[in-house]
Order: sequence, then C-alpha cells, then structure tokens
Amino acid sequence: MATIALPRPIASHQSSSTLGSLTSTITLDTINSQSEHRNVPIPNKHIPVCPPGPVSQEEVSTPPSSPGEDNYQLPQSLLSPPDQYPRLDSGPLSLYRIEPAELAAALDYLSRQPLPDPSLVFPWFHGLHPNNSIQQAFFAARRRALRKTPSCLRGITVVKADGDLNVCRLKGAVAPDEFLSVGATTEFLDLDPKNGFSVRNFQIQTAKAAMTSDIVVYGEDDSQVRSCAWGIATAQQRLREHHAAQGHFTLPDYNTFFCVSPFSEFETNHPDLVAVDSAGCQTGNVVDFFHQERKEMYDMTKSSEISDNVWMGPTPDHGSEEEHNFDILIECSDLGRLDPLAFRALAETADDDERQYFLEFPSSGSILAPTWSHAEADGILETCKWIYHLAHGTFPSDEERLVDDEGDASMSQDANDTHHCGGRPRTILIHCADGYTESTMLAIAYYSYSTGRPVPEAWLKLHTEKQRNFFAYTSDVALLSAIAPRLLRESPVCADQSLSDITKLVTNEPKWFALFDGSFPSRITNYMYLGNLTHANNPSLLKELGIGQILSVGEEAAWPEHEMDNWGKENVCVVHGVQDNGIDSLTGEFGRCLEFIDRGRLKGTATLVHCRVGVSRSATICIAEVMRSMNLSFPRAYCFVRARRLNVIIQPHLRFAYELLKWEEVLQTRATCEDGRDGQHSIRRELEWGEIAREVSLMNRPYAK
Repeated sequence: MATIALPRPIASHQSSSTLGSLTSTITLDTINSQSEHRNVPIPNKHIPVCPPGPVSQEEVSTPPSSPGEDNYQLPQSLLSPPDQYPRLDSGPLSLYRIEPAELAAALDYLSRQPLPDPSLVFPWFHGLHPNNSIQQAFFAARRRALRKTPSCLRGITVVKADGDLNVCRLKGAVAPDEFLSVGATTEFLDLDPKNGFSVRNFQIQTAKAAMTSDIVVYGEDDSQVRSCAWGIATAQQRLREHHAAQGHFTLPDYNTFFCVSPFSEFETNHPDLVAVDSAGCQTGNVVDFFHQERKEMYDMTKSSEISDNVWMGPTPDHGSEEEHNFDILIECSDLGRLDPLAFRALAETADDDERQYFLEFPSSGSILAPTWSHAEADGILETCKWIYHLAHGTFPSDEERLVDDEGDASMSQDANDTHHCGGRPRTILIHCADGYTESTMLAIAYYSYSTGRPVPEAWLKLHTEKQRNFFAYTSDVALLSAIAPRLLRESPVCADQSLSDITKLVTNEPKWFALFDGSFPSRITNYMYLGNLTHANNPSLLKELGIGQILSVGEEAAWPEHEMDNWGKENVCVVHGVQDNGIDSLTGEFGRCLEFIDRGRLKGTATLVHCRVGVSRSATICIAEVMRSMNLSFPRAYCFVRARRLNVIIQPHLRFAYELLKWEEVLQTRATCEDGRDGQHSIRRELEWGEIAREVSLMNRPYAK
C-alpha cells in the first residue's frame, strides 16, 4: 500500500541568506545578511492510509454484540458516591464542591484502577452514529445494542471554566466547548461521525469520555465556574433522561463538581497536576505529546559529524550555544536555492575571518528527475566541492578557478588539484527542522563526494556507521543515481582512479538498490526496525542493515523459496489473521512477538517488524516492545516510536491504542510481582484514555486534510 503524501505544513520561513541567483554579484555582506529568526521544528510528515481489511462474513464475536452486559466489576471512584462533598441544589440538579487536595486524591485513585476490557468498550469508542450505515454495518448488524453506552466506564473529566488552556492548565483539562453544545439548552455534543468509516476517531474521545465521567470544573471566577458547572449538570441530566427513554438503566449516575480555589494552591501543593503554570509555561510535570515527540526527535537526530568538519543535524535555536559551534550553517528547505557561488565566495574570504555564515540549499525531493537541468546537477556538484574545500581549508588551483561565460566554474580540471592557502578549516552544519527530511539528499551527495563511496554505499554507511537516519524521496534516488558518476569522478578521494575504475564502481550496484525507493525501515532500537511490506520484500537490504529476523504482522513478504531457505524459516515469524479493522486484537500476540524480537537481540541481530504500511499493526508491536524493554509508559513509548518512524506518522487505531494502555497495566503488575510486592495495587497511569486520544488528535491535526 503506497503512502499518501498530504500537503505538509511549512513553518514560517525567512531565508537565512539573501544571495542572488547563480550569476548574481557576490559579496561577503550579501552572504552574511540575515534577519532574526527562530526555527519552528515542525517535522515533515505523511499520514498514511491503512486498509481495514475485509468485512467479516460472519457475526462479529469480538467485540461482543452487547458491550453493556453486566459481567464486570463496577468502576470505583472517590467521587462516587459524592455524599462527603458540600452540595448545592437547584431543582433537580446538584453540584458538589471539591478542594484541590480532594481532586488530587481522586485523580490519583482513578489512575490506579484497571481499565475495562477492550471488548466492553469497543466498538462504542469508534463512534457509532445511528445514521452512519457504513460504520454500523462494518461492525455488526444489531446496531441498537452496539450503540448502548458501556456501563463499565467512570472517569474524571477536568474542565477549565474559561476555556483558556494556555495558562493555569491542570493535567488533562479541557475546554467546555470540546464536549458541550451551548444553546437554548446545554447538552453533550454527539460527535460520532455521520458519514464514512474510520477506526481512528481520536478527535471524538474527549466528548465520549466526558459522557462517562464525573466532571470537575475549576477556575478562580466563582460566578463563571458555577455557571459552567450548572450547564454541565443540565447536560448530564438530559443524557440520563435520554438513556432512560431507551431503556438503558444500568449506567452510573455521573456528577458535577466545582473548584474555585486559587490556582496557586495547585502550584504549591500539587505541582504534579500542573501542566501549564499561571505564567503560561510548560512545567514538564505532565507528559505533553507535542513536546515529548520533539524531545525524542532531537535525541534521535542530534548533530553528529558525517565527514571531516561537516556535521548533520536539526536546526539549532537561533543564538544558542549549539549554533555558535559552527562557522557555516547550511539550511535545507523547500524555499532553499542552489547557489554554489555563495560557497565559493566564502572560500575566498580572508584567513582571519571568523564571522558566522548562513547559507541555503534546496530540500530533498524538490529537484525532480527527469525535469532537472544540467545547471542543477552542476550546482549540486559545485556545492559539494566548495563544502569540501571550506571544511578542509583548501582552495582549487588557479586553472580550476577559470569561469565560463555563463558564470559557472569550469569543471575541466581535476578536483584534487588544490593547494593549501593558509585558510582555516571551517566547521559546517547541514541542517533542517527535523534533522533528516530536507537535508537527506545533500548529506548523501556530499558524503559520496567526500569519501569516494558510490551512492548506495554512501547511503548505507551513513545509516549503519554514522548512525544517521534518512527519509528520501524516490526522486532523490533517481537524481543521486544520475549524478553518481560525477560525484566519484570529481571526488578528491578518487583522483588516482581511472575512468574505467569509477565506471565499475558506479555500475556494480548492490542488489538491494534496484528495489530501493529512498527510505530504509525505521530504526526504533539497535535491535528492532519498523517498516512496511516494501522493506520486507527487499531481503538484501535487510541483511545489509544487520537485520536477521523478520516479524510479519498480518501481511507476509513475497520471497522466492530459495530466499526463505537462505534466510532460515526459524528467523521468520508470522502473525496471521489480524487486520487493521478496529475489531481484531493484538494483545494475545504480544507475548510471542516480543519473545521473538528478544531472541534476535540475544543472538546479536535486529528484527524487522512490518505490516503493510508500517504504521498500525507493526507500530503497535514496536510500542509494546519499547514499553517492555525501556520501562516506559504508553504515552512516552508512543512518542518514542512516532519520532523514529521517519517522516511517516504512526497510526495504531483506537482499539490498538487502548490495548497498549492495558498492556501498561500488565507490565506494571508484572514488575511489581517480580519485586515481591502486591501486584493488585501496582498500576498507575500517567494519562487517562481521553487525555491520550486528545493529544494524538492534536498532534495529527497539522497534517490532516
């Protein structure tokens, strides 16, 4: 299944160079002119399409036809019954006053309660609008039973009365308009989709969680808080009446609480509940998916040296210590231009010049074959040449400095015919927002040029030896393949090699490169890669990456029989019968899948985990392994894997995400038992289901249509 590239968000860009075209007049002042800017590290992502698989031809057995059956333990909460809290009445409605310490205790208690089994809450969480025949028909024919709200849910939804979540935000707090419709009467929003089919309706979970929660409204404006709380109590009463009219009497009674204590009391006495303080600053006490993903991204792509004095990494903050570590910063972006004369101008600067320079280069994927011109090819080669001279403090011979009538430097002389003119070597950073997407093409071209390695080998060595991650486009493969002979012919390292030797290097491409589309499978850990069916069908590439095992989740690689024999059938594990349909479960497969992955680790080999697209079923297995091996909560493991999936957004559907939250309970209980403690009181979630779904939805919003 091909990945669908959606229009990607581009951070507001201010060119780091005001250089002209290839034939413009170049001066040092024009090179170094730069406006103040701050990088906005929005990664370049693709949201893939995950096929759900065929509709079951028999009646659905998982989840059961009646999720609301009373075969479970009723949920426990410190807020129910609410008798110990001061009560305010208005007709049939009631509010209960709660203090910060009581709210903190209730949230902590909730985090330690086991979640209901997935079969009890799905497919209700998917969203089953009565008018959505497609969604209804996919899951089961008995739509009325499926739409019943599960009676096994009792959460706590925290609401900030004024709706401003940029300041004074408590853990998990939402705005009233995220789940309430305020009109002639206040009622809960019914956000179940009326059309289409989706098992990734993360955006509706806040509203669904609120319907099955006690709700706590907080703020310092007493009148505003109470007004909001009375509106919510009205909505809860209307929902109870609606359920009663449908004969659904088993639902718990959910209540509304209000807290008007100063926010400073939370900051002083319960800082672990404060996500954003009264000054509008993130506290770091509550995991935030957006910032957690970027932390993981920077940890993964932090700057490292790929060749002498040439580094690759994410764009450093303007004015930071990291930025000052480099003499020249080359920003690769969609708005970047080829301008090798700017690099040449730097090479001609005085030896004692210690100013910092900011240059630019086109983004990977922006120079398309076969429409690219010879001038563009020349520009890439010239850029690599001048980067090399700047990094080594050298300059081409006088003969090579001859310029033709078009203003292009002549390439007729040997690129190794250089002389040291006393210039100091410059430290250079090739960078982009996420550290790999837009800079991949230039990094590979330069590494090939500076080391004399053919493009396929350069690609591989940068990943395996230099530990860099890449996401290139198919057009980059075509472009780099086309200029590969010139990269070697003009490389200083290959100066002593004959044309026939260079031709042999270029034409003897490895077997894996013929099937290569630009992207390697994503290295999640040193012993586990996450990829798609295309990666799985390229066993030669897998072996080059040090992958000796393959775990196929719901999809099998199409290998010739001899390839399977060479690989060894014991090194292949297949999970059958799991589609990406929101019905099939993966929890029962975690044990043998993770055991297989660990078997490879102990043997010193890596395992490729794949499904069709490499974002849902296989990503779920990888998240489960990261949770197990690194002792991470589901939210943190999700961000860890998401950051490393390299330009593709992982998309475990709602049920898989919920199963991973349940897996967190299993791991915590297991760890407690191994320590000799009581496993029944061992779990503690960092975030609740509604909070996690809301964070995922917010992270995906910039990349959605």
